[in-house]
Amino acid sequence: MANLERIQLYPVKGLDGIKVDEIEILPGGTLAFDREFALFDADGEVLNGKRTDRVHALRTEFDPTTTELTVELPDGDSQRFRLDRERSRAERWFSEFFRVELSLERDDTLGYVDRREMGPSVISTATIETVASWFEGLSVDGVRRRLRANLEISGVPAFWEDRFVGENAPALQTGSVQFEGVTPCGRCVVPQRNPDTGELTENFRERFVAKRRETFPEWADNAAFDHYYTTMVIMDVPEADQGEQIDVDSSVDIVPPSS
Repeated sequence: MANLERIQLYPVKGLDGIKVDEIEILPGGTLAFDREFALFDADGEVLNGKRTDRVHALRTEFDPTTTELTVELPDGDSQRFRLDRERSRAERWFSEFFRVELSLERDDTLGYVDRREMGPSVISTATIETVASWFEGLSVDGVRRRLRANLEISGVPAFWEDRFVGENAPALQTGSVQFEGVTPCGRCVVPQRNPDTGELTENFRERFVAKRRETFPEWADNAAFDHYYTTMVIMDVPEADQGEQIDVDSSVDIVPPSS
C-alpha cells in the first residue's frame, strides 16, 4: 500500500533539509517553512547549489518553532542564528563565508521555491533506491540528499510518480489533500555532486540519462517529458485544499482524472 513515507523541508534555500512528521499547505500551495529563507546577492540573484559548490561544506539544522539555524563547518566550528531576529549577523557571516555580499530574505507566504506558482515535489522511495543502484558507491540517503524532494512515497515501484504528468493524468491524494501533477523536474548540476564534499560524480548525467531512458515506465506519458534528465514531479495543490495539513504515514491514493 502506498504511504507518505517522508516529508522533507529546506528552510534555507540551498542548505540542508529537515524531516517533519506533519506540515501545513500554505495558501498558494507550497509547504510551510520550505525555502522560507534565501540568500541573495546585490543583483538580486539567489545563492544556492546551482551557483556554488561551497554550500556542500556546510551542515545545517533548523528549528521551525524558533527559526534557529545551526551551521557547522568541516573543522567542527559552528554558528547559531535566530533568523527571526539575528538576520544581520547571519548576513555578515554568510557573506564572509561565500565571499560575496549577501542579504537574507524571508517569505513565509510562498517561500523561495524555484517554481513559485507550483507546489511541492514528489518522489517514490523506490525511485531513490533505483537511482542509487545505478552508481557504485552511492547510498540511498546520499541520493535522497542530492535530489532534495519534499514528499517521499513508499510502497510503490520506481518512477511511480511519473504517471501524474501528461494528458489525462490522475491526481494523488493523501489525507484530505489532493496533489495534481504539473511538470517533471528537470535536474541541474546539484544531483551530480557529492552532497558532503561537492565533488562531481564522474559521468553522472550521461549514465543517469541512459538508465532513465532504459527504464522509462510504461505508465508514463513520454510526451510530457522533454528529456530524460528528470526525476520527481512538481505538483500543484487545488485552492480548496490549501490550508490543510498532511501527515507522515498517511495512505496515498491515485485519483482518476475527472471525465
